[in-house]
Amino acid sequence: MSTRLGGVHRPAERRGGADTACATTDGTAGHTDPARPVNLARYEFLNAGAADFLPHLEAQAAGAVALSRTEAGRDPYNRDLTDLIGELSTRSEKFRTLWAAHDVRLHQTGVKHFHHPAVGELSLPFEAMPIPTDPGLTLTALSAEPGTPSHDSLKLLASWAATLDQDGQADTAAAGGAQRA
Repeated sequence: MSTRLGGVHRPAERRGGADTACATTDGTAGHTDPARPVNLARYEFLNAGAADFLPHLEAQAAGAVALSRTEAGRDPYNRDLTDLIGELSTRSEKFRTLWAAHDVRLHQTGVKHFHHPAVGELSLPFEAMPIPTDPGLTLTALSAEPGTPSHDSLKLLASWAATLDQDGQADTAAAGGAQRA
């Protein structure tokens, strides 16, 4: 999932209950594990490479736990959320410690920091927008300020993704032509 604002694809995040999924600039889900649903908290606490991608991992992980506590209070019978909290509690000492602190908060605005292997540091302001037709579901849009290095990096990534899409379409068309011959 991504948003298209000002001619440039922007990363987006959808959250609600245990469903905190993120997407890359080309709209594909980021940080996936084929055995489990896409979830940013799972990535933050269980993926050894998370610190390489999230330079402020400590703060982001604490925010994920606080958000999970908020969601658990809002919907205490959400089975997916309960399962996620159980999984993280049994597999991550850091999650257990943060969960025990009982921090509860919602972040409607702020800045998320990422380290992309191709373009380096990204600092992306975000705004969370509740979806009125689906109570409990929130879309969080991330966007770089125009003229910043992060904005330039997102444009580069969008261009790169578009090039890869075109290459993939050309490969698909070529394969289709070869099959018809």
